[in-house]
Amino acid sequence: MNRNYLLALLSAVILWLAWPPIPYSSPLLFIGFVPLLMAIEEVIRGDYSQKGKKIFWLSFFTGFVWNTASIYWVYNAMNAYLPSYVSLLISLIPFGLAPLLMAFVFRLYYQLRKKIAIGYSFIGLVSFWLGYEFLHQWWDLAFPWMTLGNGFANFHQIIQWYSFTGVFGGTIWIWVVNLLVFLFVWQKREKIAVFSTKKLSVAITTALVLPTTISIIQYNTYTEHINPSEVVVVQPNIDPYGKFGFIPPAEQLTTLLELSEGVAKPNTEFFLWPETAISSDRGGIDEEQLRSYPAYERVINFLDKYKNGNVLSGIESYQIYNEPKTLTARDFGNGVFLDPFNAAVLIDQSSKLQFYHKSKLVPGVEQLPFGETLSFMKPLFAHFGGSTGGYGSQEEPSVFYSQSGIGAAPVICYESIWGDYVAEYIRKGAQFIAIVTNDGWWGNTSGKDQHLLYAKLRAIENRRWVARSANTGISGFINQRGDIIQKTTWWTPDALAQEINLNEELTFYTKNGDLVLYLALFGGLLSLYFLFRIKKNTT
Repeated sequence: MNRNYLLALLSAVILWLAWPPIPYSSPLLFIGFVPLLMAIEEVIRGDYSQKGKKIFWLSFFTGFVWNTASIYWVYNAMNAYLPSYVSLLISLIPFGLAPLLMAFVFRLYYQLRKKIAIGYSFIGLVSFWLGYEFLHQWWDLAFPWMTLGNGFANFHQIIQWYSFTGVFGGTIWIWVVNLLVFLFVWQKREKIAVFSTKKLSVAITTALVLPTTISIIQYNTYTEHINPSEVVVVQPNIDPYGKFGFIPPAEQLTTLLELSEGVAKPNTEFFLWPETAISSDRGGIDEEQLRSYPAYERVINFLDKYKNGNVLSGIESYQIYNEPKTLTARDFGNGVFLDPFNAAVLIDQSSKLQFYHKSKLVPGVEQLPFGETLSFMKPLFAHFGGSTGGYGSQEEPSVFYSQSGIGAAPVICYESIWGDYVAEYIRKGAQFIAIVTNDGWWGNTSGKDQHLLYAKLRAIENRRWVARSANTGISGFINQRGDIIQKTTWWTPDALAQEINLNEELTFYTKNGDLVLYLALFGGLLSLYFLFRIKKNTT
């Protein structure tokens, strides 16, 4: 059994080496699961008791080592302002939850293997895996950072067809190749021929070469329609742990204005400022009263120099109700309820203000998971660093429109890792993607690099430019092919100007979303039918 754990560890190491930001290592994903599959097959065919339990823990071990090595920075972010033991406990949620779900996938696969032949059970395995990735996108503990298809973010030249399939097409590609390679290696080792070795070799070659070739052709032949707009992204480099309480908001705003003016042109149309860039001495800003704040007047005076200028900025805001309209509204007494938001705002020279409230909130930090059921834990949640009761949110994305009619997608931080959610902005008319974030929480770790690289996937899926303003992370511009055209360096105050091309055309993915995922989920339901209905063991 120790040998099987060594194989499981080998899988974890290969998958970690394949994961961004290590450049051009992503082809290792095509063999990452092979050692684990060999170990699982050894258990299935060996003389072991409690085989299902052994397979569960083997696969959990692989997932835990791989996840922890790839997203270790979650602990760094927590430990910067929480005691080590609390940080470790909270970090165990992302470190351990996904591996648990992965382990259930392989446990279901084992149950299916006992009922149907190995080839058909592979369909169930892939479908179950996609079911796990689907769940980890939509429930209250969602953390789709490690969705398999994200692994190609640092080698975007070979996944241009994400404009049809999204990242779940990448997940299927990785699994198809892994399963074919596993069959080839297993048959060679066991000196058996359940499947033709020649046909397996052809299948592996085709599965690798055909999608890669299609993508490279797409990459080299794709041309953008000329529809220019001048955009500025600002990286003020304000320490996130000093931003609230130590650096006056007026001083922060001065930094933003000076950096913006340093690179702006008379025809600049958008100035992007990072997450929570606009705040007040009292913390949040009342959205109904924003025009009365000194910050608003300073922004308007700045925009006087730019005929079509707009400031798209992150803002810490709130709304006041006379009744508890939402679960996150806090009772301040006397019939006053305050609902706080991690938001974005579009300010132009008209009197109109546009707000967007972040929808995809970080579990355990910005929202209390399963808030209705666990509402009694709000004080404990706040004590350990969460926002008391969580932030308010809106159900669907909304597009900011400039006075000249340009549609921008205001994507706040963590939201940029949801493909279909970002595509919804595009379906609603966004012509480019504006990401405002604050990646400084994680320190100088791979977290900030992964977050930047994942934005390339959104550019490819929707064929939209991405303009990215990060407070202390990496700011930059990404074109419609996923190429990073400009980027800032870490922990440096900077601003970049870029002429981008706006796009109004919709890709197949933008129109249809995660269609590939839903088709695969149907396969999962069919596999569950076989699991519970077929009694004959054909293995």
